[in-house]
Amino acid sequence: MKPVVGVVLSNKMQKSVVVAVDRLFHHKLFNRYVKRTSKFMAHDEQNQCNIGDRVRLDPSRPLSKRKHWTVAEILKKARIYTPPTAESIAQSNSNAAASSTPST
Repeated sequence: MKPVVGVVLSNKMQKSVVVAVDRLFHHKLFNRYVKRTSKFMAHDEQNQCNIGDRVRLDPSRPLSKRKHWTVAEILKKARIYTPPTAESIAQSNSNAAASSTPST
């Protein structure tokens, strides 16, 4: 098997991730390209993957009942959303109020 590229869907397990791999194939009857998604379980030794990361998977020997892939590298890290805290909102409001007062 050849290496595949996909997006991490879940990292709730220890040293394991679920990766969605998309593929396109040509449908002869409809004469269109159809997208299919496969979900693979992969081994992540250092627990470095987060949800949304783009990763490359290499095939390996069977590590468990459903796990036959290993994470070779993280191609692109996902941007993780951090909600604003009350302190940062108060600080931004005080900065905005200070800059809006006219200085003569």
